[in-house]
Amino acid sequence: MENVRNMFQILSRNFGLLNEQCCDACCGQEVSLVQSHILYEVNRQHNPSMQDIAGALGMDITTFSRQVKTLSDKGLLKKTPLPSDNRIHILSLTPEGLRIENAINLTVNTQLNGVLSTMSEFERETVLRSIQLFNDAVQKSPACCIPPK
Repeated sequence: MENVRNMFQILSRNFGLLNEQCCDACCGQEVSLVQSHILYEVNRQHNPSMQDIAGALGMDITTFSRQVKTLSDKGLLKKTPLPSDNRIHILSLTPEGLRIENAINLTVNTQLNGVLSTMSEFERETVLRSIQLFNDAVQKSPACCIPPK
């Protein structure tokens, strides 16, 4: 199993470097990796609550709230109380937040496409299918620490 762990350590490091380069350079604003994940999920979901996004990312609500405040202070995220229940806050991207998310998305997709372009079509399909299969297995695993979506 050590070889499998080593493979994931290297993959995680390499992918982390792609993300780190993106978020520091692509959008003209300092956005951490965690913050980029928040922007991505808010953009992907329709009118999500803070709890929805924190759950999707597997973050505790206290840590998540601090990140939301930072993104709000940067003018990238808007937090609006739900009219029917003021305890629940709905998140949305500001126009600047959407611009930043689009820039990050374009950069990450360009980087991933660049990596995938070094493979044959069969290899690309195999890798993508394998990633999906692995993600599905992780979600089903009782040893998993990532909450299902």
